[in-house]
Amino acid sequence: MHVPSLLAALAIMLVGSVYPLLFANASGQADHGLAMALFWAMSAGLVRGVGFVPRWFGWRWLFSGWACAAGLLLAAWLRSGV
Repeated sequence: MHVPSLLAALAIMLVGSVYPLLFANASGQADHGLAMALFWAMSAGLVRGVGFVPRWFGWRWLFSGWACAAGLLLAAWLRSGV
């Protein structure tokens, strides 16, 4: 079990459920890039957080704790509008 990844995934899931405008842009429309980054971080966090480690290196990287962090950083960068 990888607790930081699991906590990040659960936080994204709960905050996104309570406040769905998190996935929207300033005009209220869906921000698909931001949603993709957050859903990737959530998926990677859930997979790694429960302790599952895929065998194939590609899946292992896409669903790692580092991928969860990368997804969160990408989401923060997209949200900042830089």
